[in-house]
Amino acid sequence: MPKLGESISEATILRWLKQKGDHVEKDEAIVEVATDKVDSEVAAPASGIIEELLYEENDVVKVGEIIAKLSPSDEQKAEEEKTEEKMDLQSVEDSPQDSNVQILESSRHDGQGRFLSPLVRSMAAKEGISVEALSSIQGSGSNGRILKKDILAYLENGVQLDNRPPSSDAVNRQPSSFTGGQEIIEMDRMRSMIADHMVESKRTSPHVTAYVEVDVTKIVEWREKNKVAFQQKYGEKITFTPIFVEAVIKALEEYPMVNVSVDGKKIIRKKEMNIGMAAALPTGNLIVPVIHGANQYSLLGLTKKVNELTDKARTNKLNADEIQGGTFTISNVGTFRNLMGTPIINQPQVAILATGAIKKRPAVVETEYGDMIAIRQMMYLSLSFDHRVVDGNLGGSFLARIMDHLEAFDPNRSI
Repeated sequence: MPKLGESISEATILRWLKQKGDHVEKDEAIVEVATDKVDSEVAAPASGIIEELLYEENDVVKVGEIIAKLSPSDEQKAEEEKTEEKMDLQSVEDSPQDSNVQILESSRHDGQGRFLSPLVRSMAAKEGISVEALSSIQGSGSNGRILKKDILAYLENGVQLDNRPPSSDAVNRQPSSFTGGQEIIEMDRMRSMIADHMVESKRTSPHVTAYVEVDVTKIVEWREKNKVAFQQKYGEKITFTPIFVEAVIKALEEYPMVNVSVDGKKIIRKKEMNIGMAAALPTGNLIVPVIHGANQYSLLGLTKKVNELTDKARTNKLNADEIQGGTFTISNVGTFRNLMGTPIINQPQVAILATGAIKKRPAVVETEYGDMIAIRQMMYLSLSFDHRVVDGNLGGSFLARIMDHLEAFDPNRSI
């Protein structure tokens, strides 16, 4: 069982994609596993024959435990496998096209010759995705192989299958029942894990939340003035998020004891600044992609990473490396038109910043002629921190420095 994240010590076996006696190629997925953060497929380290599966589906396995045994295959078995695959593909070509389920069950490859795992074939058959439709899906696996997340992204994009209307809400596909005048909806597995993770965070860390109000007029005006030229020059949309990340990095450099984690009675200070950004998946669940080594990037570099990770989150194409190792998290509640929030710490981190919606408000402005009331672009920042290791002085000072860096933004900054 591979380590799928810094704070991950175990994973659940969701589905074996290969069974005892099956031939596998190197890097071919053999099992689908899940943590509270992401679903992943574990690939075979070498070609061979599955000799033994040591755990059942739904078993919880510690990281580092052996989950299966793989033995080398001889040339005859490899040749038999190739022959069987050719027969399967030929049977699809010769079969009548009136039974999509039968075709998918008999085929191990799509029209492009890409290998289709049992999980993908099962999902496609259940959802009524034809072999031709599978051929049009751009796979994110090695050699363009279609993975579970590619099927989910295909479905979430509202594709109509077999004259069935597209689902407008992922909840509609969850098991439900009716009691009197109310509907009872079962949590999906990811929502259930998120719930457990949030409860465990509150149980682990005594949360304290501090707030500041920030004048971001200079930033808003700079972005408005430069966004078209920025995109034309670099091919990237400039949002407020990379500017917020940049301010957080500067503050973390001044207050490194916020860039830590806790292990029992030990404080682990992180050398790297890996900034997580809470993002919404197509299902409505949240995930936190991470910009690793964020302090090494320029504003342009941060913009590219923010856009890349956001796009991957929206299309279910994030891999395990891109959601692990975070040392500090930013949650943009302003996306939902909220003024402020009280975010829950993403364990094992010790602080999380929420950025609220930017709104025009009257504010007192100091000028050489005295105080004046002016219309300014204002927003709230809220920082939740772990009071075991971050006291009010450290947490409040750190948040104030983020505010200082944002308000000191150079309106004449070149792009």
